[in-house]
Amino acid sequence: MTQRNNIKLSPLELKAMEALWKLGRASIREILEQIPVRKTLAYTTVQTLVFRLEAKGALRKQRKIGNAYVFVPVITRTQAYRRLVNDFLELFGGSPRPVMSHLADTGKLTLEDLRELERMLKERQTRQESANTGDAKSE
Repeated sequence: MTQRNNIKLSPLELKAMEALWKLGRASIREILEQIPVRKTLAYTTVQTLVFRLEAKGALRKQRKIGNAYVFVPVITRTQAYRRLVNDFLELFGGSPRPVMSHLADTGKLTLEDLRELERMLKERQTRQESANTGDAKSE
């Protein structure tokens, strides 16, 4: 697993990253304005949050305009979500079945979702078979 895929984000850090992914690049003030929270956050709180995200390698400074830095994401939304999902599944011993059972019981997992999942799994299997065939030909 690469370092970028191993970045663990807190819920508030994830909100800041969501703002940055939405904007593409942003200053601390712009990130602050985009974070949906019940209680207004202080600028210095978001500043600390952004500097922590920079230290983790989730974002980086792109340039400086006046006194403000403009930040860009280094990790993708997919990388961040993949880490969250993997951490969540670890709570269930790595098995997705308890989660799938809960989603089915609550009606949050539909037949359409299962069909899409089946399509994705078939696509993944086809890619793996193609890669394995390519490896065998190159030997």
